[in-house]
This record gives sequence, structure tokens and C-alpha cells, in this order.
Amino acid sequence: MSALTFDKSELGNLEYSLQREMLATDRKGGYMSTTIVCCNTRKYHGLMVAPIDETDEAYVLLSSLDETIIQHDQSFNLALHRFKGVYEPRGHKYITDFKYTPTPTITYRVGGVVLRKELLWIHKRTQLMIRYTLVDAHSDTTLRLRPFFAFRNKHSLSKANMEANGRSYPVAGGVKCKLYEGYPWLYLQTDKADAEFVAAPDWYYGFEYPEEIKRGYDGYEDLMTTGYFEMPIKKGESIIFSAATDEMATGKTITEIYEASLARRTHKIDFLSCLHHSARQFIVRRPGGRTEMIAGYPWYGTVGRDTFIALPGIVLEQKYKEDCLDVLDTMVAKMQNGDFADTASAWGAADAPLWFFWTLQNLEKHITTKKLWERYGEAMKSVLEAYRRGFGDRVKLHDNGLVWAAAEGEALTWMNTKVDGKPVAQRAGYAVEIQALWYNAVSYTLALARKMKDKEFVERWAKEPAKTKESFISKFWLAEGYLADYVNDYETNDFRRSNMLVACGLDYSMLNEEQTMDVLSVVRQHLITPRGVRSLSPRNPFYEPSYAEDQRSQDLASRNGSIWVWPLMMYAKVCFDIAGERFLPTAEEILNNFDEEIQTSCIGSISECFEGDPPFRAKGCLSQATSVGGLLYISNLITEWRKKAAKSSKSAAKAEECVAEEKPKAKRCCRKK
Repeated sequence: MSALTFDKSELGNLEYSLQREMLATDRKGGYMSTTIVCCNTRKYHGLMVAPIDETDEAYVLLSSLDETIIQHDQSFNLALHRFKGVYEPRGHKYITDFKYTPTPTITYRVGGVVLRKELLWIHKRTQLMIRYTLVDAHSDTTLRLRPFFAFRNKHSLSKANMEANGRSYPVAGGVKCKLYEGYPWLYLQTDKADAEFVAAPDWYYGFEYPEEIKRGYDGYEDLMTTGYFEMPIKKGESIIFSAATDEMATGKTITEIYEASLARRTHKIDFLSCLHHSARQFIVRRPGGRTEMIAGYPWYGTVGRDTFIALPGIVLEQKYKEDCLDVLDTMVAKMQNGDFADTASAWGAADAPLWFFWTLQNLEKHITTKKLWERYGEAMKSVLEAYRRGFGDRVKLHDNGLVWAAAEGEALTWMNTKVDGKPVAQRAGYAVEIQALWYNAVSYTLALARKMKDKEFVERWAKEPAKTKESFISKFWLAEGYLADYVNDYETNDFRRSNMLVACGLDYSMLNEEQTMDVLSVVRQHLITPRGVRSLSPRNPFYEPSYAEDQRSQDLASRNGSIWVWPLMMYAKVCFDIAGERFLPTAEEILNNFDEEIQTSCIGSISECFEGDPPFRAKGCLSQATSVGGLLYISNLITEWRKKAAKSSKSAAKAEECVAEEKPKAKRCCRKK
């Protein structure tokens, strides 16, 4: 796969640079996100976006930082902002280079001045550090840094008001600011002893965020500046700027922290190294010992279903079993009466608790069965019992062995998008993937219970899988050779959707090999694309490819044609199960198809979904855990099957060697094999 590269000649082209965004996280729920030319195009962008309390909501504290180079009393502003249809200043014209690894680095040239800017988020601290190095200059040079503050929830926008506190309060090496009560102090400091902060509070009006306007939202914001730093800088000198929610010592301490943190950064140079880095950004350590997974940057928080779907690829592919255990422990600790809390609850997401078993099946490859059962066995059994009792009238196991999920005006499956207050795909009744997940959950728990000699559970549940399978095949298998999407009292919905892949790709499937092959044939014909699996066949009258930019159009398409990445892992798994190592070239091609995606949209990561028709433009969340996790899951399958293929080739070669030597002992060895 190709290296991560950027066209230097195109960096000054806004059509190119504004479509490439960068993301860095502190592993605590905070992040930095903006375009590669540091022009914010979304309300979610900012140099410091971080939680400030136990609600885990993130807030934009430091929106941007303008750099100005001053020589001979002439000022050159290197920043780039959009104000109601115009860009001002236009500092992008000075950019000559951008590098993503080991940390985002931008190089500017203004006449004979060359300035390098390196942005670094410090892990496990709410702190941004930026190192400015004057690479070249032929005259006395001054660097001016002007911060712009928002101090608001990332989902809202700041407007000029009389309540904001525009004062700056001196601290060692800089100042501290806090626009409103209830927020933390933001400490702005440099390692430059003669840096001066000039207090000049003012509002700047009408910052425009075009990506929000395209989506049909308010996209205008007013930002407060409390003043600016000004300091001389010599050729070859580096100055480090720090913004943090905790005060720190100045001088060598800032430099040492920066250098030590930079040294720990991995090099994101190709597809897999970028995905590995992106995966690590989703796992966050919260106060109180909680470990959670962010569903996607920049606008999602934790989503239970997405956590269970993505965890195997996000953490286990890199052998981070402790992270997996910590996330699961956090979720299990909040369980009540067999149901997970918040977005993992079956009350709102009928399938979410059942994906828990999928995660455990993958975790079992990294810990012993005994440890897994001791740690999660009771939780597994309690989930199954909860479905048997039912979640009100919304979600319940029926006597036929199938799980019913329906609620007026709501969508209880993963296809839960609403438009105009109505579900885009309600799918009320028996949904195909929920039945597959239920069968897999019961079968897996029974298998573990038998190993662990839990006779009481086995006796209570032993007949359930056969009942579920019989009802499932009877209701869902269509004469056309694929599975219905959902079944209820009024219809058997025959839409060709990606959901049927779940019924094929789980460890315990209710389909025989011939039926599985038939489903795969339909999937290949209607749904598979170079960017993933369509949510609906293009031949369906409800198919929406979505070329529009507004959120309503995208929501309509999201479950009725948009391409999703995570179902690819189900597709790859079942293909490997059937074809073995013969599927390796196709699996490798699946990953290769995403090679260029890590160089567009969110650099080094994969978007939530893609448009259903060519050119398959990226849509939805910029960096999505299920997409990254799905591709890393496939990468792990490829690694496993390469090892099997190599071992098989080695055994075959040894057998041929034994036969060729015609030694009695060798022949016995060959016959034994």
C-alpha cells in the first residue's frame, strides 16, 4: 500500500486543502481537529476541544490561533478564516509543505522567511503544544500569536455577548483566561522568557463554517480574543506555545514535555500504520477509572452498539486485550436486570446487547475460556434472561424463538435515522440481523456453559437454538435465494439489504453452506462496492444514492443506499470460512480500495459511510470507529490466513521431501500427516 503523501503544489488550492482534515486526541475525550491549513470549516473544529466535567460532553475552548510574522514594520498574517463568503486573511498562500507524521507540521514561506509549525496534543493531559521554528530569515523577525476563544459546547455556536470575561490574568510565562463561570481556566504560556502578552480584548464577528451551512445548520460564530503574544525570534530558534487547563512550569519544562511527547509518537506512513493510530484514538480513559470508546470524531460520543461492533478490530487486532477488558468492564458495571445502560440498552437499540457476545467471541482468542466465563458469564446469562422477560412491549423473545422489536415512530435496529420525525427504515417486527445475533448469543453461551459445566443453564436453554433456527428459516428464507430483511404480522420484507450478511458472518449461523453461497451471490450482485456494502440495492425504488450536501438528504440516503464499511468484516469472514486462503487476494484488494481514503477527508482515518454511487464520496462522521475497526478486523483475518497458508505450504513441501527421499521413517511421517 502506498505511503501517506500530500501534493505540495496543491496546498494553496482551497478546493484541495479544505477537504483534508486532521485529528489528534488526548486519550481523555479531548481532541484537536481542523483542516490541514488550520481553517475551521465546522463548528466541531478547534485547537482545543475537551470535556470539562463528568458529563463527558466536549467543549470548544481554543478555537484557533493566528500567527503573524513581522519584519521591517510589515505584518504577514499566516492564518486563514472564512467570514460570510470571503477568506481573510489568506495565509494559505504562504504554505509550502504539510506533513502528518510524527505530528502535523506546516511550513510557511514569506519572502526570505521560512517558519515551521508543529502541532502536538499531549496524551493524558488537556494540553496543546505548538512549536514554531524560524528555519530561515535575513532580518530581525517578530512572531505574534493571537488566540480566539469560544468556550461553548461543541454542538452549539458562540455569539457576541456582554457576559464574556475578556480579561487576561498573568501567570508564569503567560496568562490565564476564562470567558464564563463553570468553565476551567485556560493557561496560555510560552517557553520564551521575553514574550510579551498585550491585552486587547475584542469580539471578531461572523466566522463562517461552510460545512455546517451545507448540512442545513447555523454556520456563523463570533469569537473572543483577549489579546496577543509578541516575541522576537531568531533564525534557527524554536518557541513553544502551550494551551492547557492546568498551569505548568515554564522554561525547560515546556521543552522537555514537548520533546518527550514527540519522541513517543508513532510514524503514520502507510495505510495500516494510519489505521492503527486512528484506532488508538477511539479509546478514552475517563475519570473514576472508566474506559470507553468514542463512536466517531468529531461529533459522536459513546454509542453502545458501535462499541461492541468495533472493539475486536479497534483493540484486539493490535493485541490490546486489556483495553478491551476495561471497556467491557465499564459497560458491564452499569448493567441492571440484564440490560446495558444508555446507548447500549435494548430499550432503544434492540440489537446492541447481542453484539456483546460477538465481542466476547473475539476476546476468547486472547484469554482463556475459564477467565472469560468467570468475568462475563453471569452478564451473558443475564442478558439472555432479560430478552426472555422482555423490555416492555418493545423488545421480547417470542415463543417461536425469535426476538420481536417494534415501537411506534421509532427504529430499534442500527438503521435508526429519522427524517421529519419518522424513521427512514423502521423495520418493525422480526429483523434479520437481530435473529442472527440472538441465535449466535444463545449458541455461544451454551457452548461455554457446557465447557464450564453449568448444567442449570444448559438445561434451561438447550432447546432454544433449534427452535430459533426452525422459525428463522421458515419465515426468512425466500424462494429467490436470499433472506428477508424483516418479517411482521403484515409483511415479509424482501428488500436486499446488507443486514443479511450478519446472518452469514457470525460464528454460529442458521444457514447451511448452500444457502450462504446464495446470499453471498445476491450481496455481490447488488450491494458490494469498492468502499463497502450498500445499505439497499440500487434496483430498489427507495434507493437514495445522495449527491446532495444537506443533512436531510444524507439522512434519507444513510439507510437506503449509502455504503457502510463495517459489514465488510462479516462479508470477509464468511468468504474466508468458505474459500479459505483462496480468498486472500480478494481480501487484500478490499483493503487496497481504501488506500486513498486515508489521504482525504480525515487524514489517516476512515469516514462513517460513503455515497452509494460512484465516485463513492465520503459522508457522515469523519473518523468512525466501526469503519476503522471493520477494516482492521479484515486485516487480522488476512494475517491469520497468511499464516495458515504458509504453514500449509511448509507442510506440503515437507511431505513432498519425505516422499522424494523414500525413507521408511519419512514415509510413516507423511502417512501420519
